[in-house]
Amino acid sequence: MGDQNEEIKDAEPAVTPELKAIIPAPTYPDKLYLLPLNRRPFFPGMAAPIVIEPGAYYEVLKMVAKTEHKCLGLFLTKKEDANIYKISSEDLYSVGVVARILRIIPMEQGGAQVVLNMEKRVVLEKPLKNKYLFGQVRYQDDPSSDYLSRELKAYSISIITTIKELLKLNPLFKEELQIFLGHSDFTEPGRLADFAVALTTATRDELQDVLETFDIEKRIDKALLLLKKELDISKLQSTINQRIESTISKSQREFFLREQLKAIKKELGMEKDDKSIDLQKFESRLKKRTVPEEVMKVIREEMDKLSSLETQSAEYGVCRSYLDWLTIVPWGINSRETHDLRKAEKILEEDHYGLKDIKERILEFIGVGKLTGGIKGSIICLVGPPGVGKTSIGKSIARALSRKFYRFSVGGMRDEAEIKGHRRTYIGAMPGKMIQALKSSETMNPVIMIDEVDKMGASYQGDPASALLEVLDPEQNKDFLDHYLDVRCDLSNVLFIVTANVLDTIPEPLKDRMEILRLSGYIQAEKIEIAKKYLVPRNQAAMGLKSADVLFTDEALAQIINGYAREAGVRTLENNIKKILRKVALKKARRKGTRTEITEKTLSSYLGKPIFTSDRYYDENPIGVATGLAWTSLGGATLYVEAVKYPAEKTEMKLTGQAGDVMKESAQIAWTFVQSHLERYAGKIPFFEKAQIHIHIPEGATPKDGPSAGITMVTALLSLLLQQPIRQNLGMTGEITLTGRVLPIGGLKEKLIAARRSKVNVLIFPKENLRDYDELPAFLKKGLEVHFVETYDEVYEVAFKGKSHAAVPVAKKKTRRTKSR
Repeated sequence: MGDQNEEIKDAEPAVTPELKAIIPAPTYPDKLYLLPLNRRPFFPGMAAPIVIEPGAYYEVLKMVAKTEHKCLGLFLTKKEDANIYKISSEDLYSVGVVARILRIIPMEQGGAQVVLNMEKRVVLEKPLKNKYLFGQVRYQDDPSSDYLSRELKAYSISIITTIKELLKLNPLFKEELQIFLGHSDFTEPGRLADFAVALTTATRDELQDVLETFDIEKRIDKALLLLKKELDISKLQSTINQRIESTISKSQREFFLREQLKAIKKELGMEKDDKSIDLQKFESRLKKRTVPEEVMKVIREEMDKLSSLETQSAEYGVCRSYLDWLTIVPWGINSRETHDLRKAEKILEEDHYGLKDIKERILEFIGVGKLTGGIKGSIICLVGPPGVGKTSIGKSIARALSRKFYRFSVGGMRDEAEIKGHRRTYIGAMPGKMIQALKSSETMNPVIMIDEVDKMGASYQGDPASALLEVLDPEQNKDFLDHYLDVRCDLSNVLFIVTANVLDTIPEPLKDRMEILRLSGYIQAEKIEIAKKYLVPRNQAAMGLKSADVLFTDEALAQIINGYAREAGVRTLENNIKKILRKVALKKARRKGTRTEITEKTLSSYLGKPIFTSDRYYDENPIGVATGLAWTSLGGATLYVEAVKYPAEKTEMKLTGQAGDVMKESAQIAWTFVQSHLERYAGKIPFFEKAQIHIHIPEGATPKDGPSAGITMVTALLSLLLQQPIRQNLGMTGEITLTGRVLPIGGLKEKLIAARRSKVNVLIFPKENLRDYDELPAFLKKGLEVHFVETYDEVYEVAFKGKSHAAVPVAKKKTRRTKSR
């Protein structure tokens, strides 16, 4: 309430000097009801409607309307956000205007809209006690305007000139000027100043200041200042509007001209519409491809359908996208495959150090392709720990065959549509990864690498592993059907390379379709050569260093491998080399021309203290401790089995070390085997009478599982029972049965590498693993004494009596101190 909305257009005509003598002067009461205003004050000479809501002020309005004078006082509140229903006279400014009620228009929702005529200034002299705001007032008349000083005339002319300029910039002021002329004339400088101020968007405090200024010269001066400010704002607003309008009009003009130009070119045959351009693009693609007859039939049907659709329709976009994919598949386009075995061998040697068995298998594939005219229906699965070079081997195979290479990862994938595509009924549908690979490689016979196949998931959206069965089956993928394309696509010429860290999580039907090649990891000597030939030069170039800027000694590289990067692959080794090279690069940036030599002594200043000290907990195993060999997804590791006894009423065994279910069963089998064969191995020694046995596998935070620790647990229990330590530097692995048979294990190469790293040079393996051992390169076997056993009797002879059963001695015992380079 109390807002000034708009001036009344049907105001009374102006009172001329002739009428003044006839019409009696209006009378004003000395006491008035007060109406508070929040936003801005009113000035004399104005007429305005005000909305009065139901309540106290509506009651005041009805009382004033019944009086003869019909006058009330309008006063501005001192605070803009004041609650007008909870204020007193002290919260109002002392100067306001007296307003006479011209018309009251009741409203349907209650209250009324009242039209008021503001007549003269009024001063609140004394508030009076009343239920409503009420007070004694004094009226302030402007001095007579019969004689105007030259200064007032100049002010008046300046105000009129400024108002004229405002009218040019803002036509809304023209309406207010007409209303003013209907009530007053320009011969009254006071009224002119009031009108000029009312036109402005000045603040409520500035307007109240003008209202409280009774001196005409001061008032007109303040009014002119506010009017000039309003003129500057209007000019700025006009400039901004013109700038925006010119920009819009320019854009519209360019748009119309482009449309006209397009229409002219189309009439002259110089330019085609979007539909013609799309169809022409699809036709040009088809000329470069040998499209199967069934696919071509679908393409022609879709192109006919596209020709009849409007470009603005939603169906047009769907049809166009479908045709785009159908025609972008490289039908009949194949890379020219090379089967040069020498070139392939050279590329494999350039890109990778070691891995002779893997390279040999790859050359076999290429040799078969040379004889048959191409490699078809081959799915290679590279299995090994992270960082051993699975992905880079795939790239090397593609380079050796001169084929395009495309890689994508299925780790964490849970939607089979990622493989076989979405149906076109879905918004944002796309073909699967196989079709995308063909599009990206622009050939029908690329090398496609599917990474992390052992980490796929399954959800309500489907099982991607099952979707891969069709892709990786040579009998099925020649008619591969993508849900989006919905036409048969021949993938039989694609060479698929699959990578995984472990085979356990790969479904058996999928595993059966793949040729599995294992990458077991690298020994220290291989890592040193890889670092010297590949890792150091590559990262030196990446960091702006020359070969002369830094030199790694072999001892330093060996210390990095043993102390900081003890893993199967070389990823952590490369990260540590990068860390060193960054510090060298910083040193060179500060002092140019310095050469840095990385030695075993200076290594700690770059990498800090070694993370690993030794895999071995004991230099010499005490009684009840046996060393086993374990396989992990990161490579091989040594595994200690510790057994101790302590007095107890009941003889029983306790197993700790976060062992899995299979390992717990192995412990139970070992316990039962020792108890049932007690006389054979321990003679008359009683079986742990009144003692509880605690078997622990160190590094309790690491989960462990598998059956291959069976003979290790039996040996630890016998060592504790006989109170005799086992042979030093002895490591063993093998599953044991209740009758004492030693069954074969997996991961022999990884376990052998772990034994070399821990300097365990006497090993016991199951006899059935002899075939795996024979396939290992000679440098891995060098310096080891290996025993192949069928029963635990043979293990007992080696562990406790030092006798050799089926031993394969390859070097003398002093090789324990030999570095494996």
